[in-house]
Amino acid sequence: MAQFFSIHPDNPQPRLIRRAVEIVRAGGVMVYPTDSCYALGCRLGDKAALERIRAIRKRDDRHHLSLVCHDLAEIAVYAKVDNHQFRLLKRATPGGYTFLLRATRETPKRVAHPGRRTIGLRVPDHRVARALLAELGEPLLSSTLMLPGDELPLNDAHEMRRRLEHQVDLILDCGSCGITPTTIVDLTGEEPVIVRRGKGSLAPFGA
Repeated sequence: MAQFFSIHPDNPQPRLIRRAVEIVRAGGVMVYPTDSCYALGCRLGDKAALERIRAIRKRDDRHHLSLVCHDLAEIAVYAKVDNHQFRLLKRATPGGYTFLLRATRETPKRVAHPGRRTIGLRVPDHRVARALLAELGEPLLSSTLMLPGDELPLNDAHEMRRRLEHQVDLILDCGSCGITPTTIVDLTGEEPVIVRRGKGSLAPFGA
């Protein structure tokens, strides 16, 4: 049965952050807040936890999860970033964006697009998410908390608990995160392409 932590959205309790990270490091799957929606998260290198997230969302291995990073330095480990892309990323992070970039060799094959070798990455602007990432010291492999058959992401922690208490190891409740997903920006070409309009403003990309 999932553990349930009520955590402060602006001043997350350090002991709860440490305990959450311990659960993730031990192979756990957690529900955690971001600046767009709640998300499912696990360690990048944990194949079993990845498969659990796919099972919860009823997605096959063609559905690739995002890497949620603490900062641009982490993004550069897992994605090929040139000077132009770096300037765009610097203007838009942290924030409600997911960026599609070419994956580096450090990115596990099972989390990159099999044909294009691209990966979705983001740097959230949420204090709980950033505290988790700082304590973990590596990116989280994540997927928006959208359950099969639902039209919108889950946003109420008690509903999450009712529906997921036997499928995840931890639910971090910090109140509403909203239901607007990230703006997806493809940076693999010469100019950025907006794949999906979401929470992030288009202003950093001249739109």
